[in-house]
Amino acid sequence: MEIARTKAEIRRLVGVAKKAGQTVGFVATLGALHGGHMSLIERARKETDFVVVSIFLNPTQFGPDEDLDEYPRQEEKDLALCEKAGVDVVFAPSVEQMYPSGHCTVVKIEGLSEKLCGANRPGFFAGVSTVVAKLFNIVEPDIAYFGQKDAQQGLIIKRMVEELDMPIEIRMCQTVREEEGLAMSSRNAYLDAKQRKQANCLYQALQEGKKLIEGGQVDRDKVTAAMERVITQAGPCSIDYVAAVDSQSLEPATAENRSWLLALAVRIGRSRLIDNIVVEIPGPS
Repeated sequence: MEIARTKAEIRRLVGVAKKAGQTVGFVATLGALHGGHMSLIERARKETDFVVVSIFLNPTQFGPDEDLDEYPRQEEKDLALCEKAGVDVVFAPSVEQMYPSGHCTVVKIEGLSEKLCGANRPGFFAGVSTVVAKLFNIVEPDIAYFGQKDAQQGLIIKRMVEELDMPIEIRMCQTVREEEGLAMSSRNAYLDAKQRKQANCLYQALQEGKKLIEGGQVDRDKVTAAMERVITQAGPCSIDYVAAVDSQSLEPATAENRSWLLALAVRIGRSRLIDNIVVEIPGPS
C-alpha cells in the first residue's frame, strides 16, 4: 500500500493505474475509521481494480463551536486498517495541500444544503461539497462510495456530480449498525456506556416511524411526534430535528410521496448523532 501526502503523488499513482486500464474506486473519510468505512472499502475492493482512500480531517465542514479539535485522530491505526483491507493508496494530505494560502472557492448546492442538518449547521454542506469536489478533481475516480447514514450528503454529492458534469458514478451503501441498531460513527467514541445504550433510541425511533407508515399512517406530524416520544423517553438529550421528508427532494413528506426518508439528529452528551431510513410506500394497485 502506498501513502500519498501531496496532490502530485496521488495523481501520479492514479495515473499509472489508469494507464494500465484499471478502474479506480474511491472512499473519502475524515479518518477515525470504523466498520462503516471498512464496508465501503470492501465494496470498492470488490467492484474496482484500484482503491483509493482519503484520510483528511476537513476543517471547512466544522463550525466555530463544533468538535474539530476533539475529533478522533488515529492515523497509524487507520493506515493499518486500510492496508489489511487491500487499499492500494491512502491519500492523507495536509490542510495546506488542500487549502493553499488565499483559497477562496466554495462549492454550494442550493436547495438541498439548507435542509435537515444544514438548517442547524450553516456552511457545513458547503464545506463538504467543496472538499469532495476537490478530492474528485485530484483523484479522478471512476466510482465513489458513500454511506446511507449520510443520506443528505449523498444527495448533495450526486447533484454536484450531475450538474458539474463530473464523470464519476456515486454508489450509496447500506448503513452499518451495531448489534442493537446504533449506526456506526466516529462520534460514537464520545459516548460512555450508559449513553451508548441510550443512543439505541435513534434506531428504535426510526423503526417506530416505519411501523406507523407501513400501517397506513401518512400524516408526517403524527409520525415524527411518535419518533420524538421514543427518543425523549430514553433519557436526557437535545433533538436537533426529527423529520419525515421526500427521499429525493428533502421536502416535507406528503401522502403523495412514494418514498419517505425518516431522518433525525440528536445530541446525547457530547455526541451529535444522525441516522435515517428510507420507507417505501406502495402505490395504488
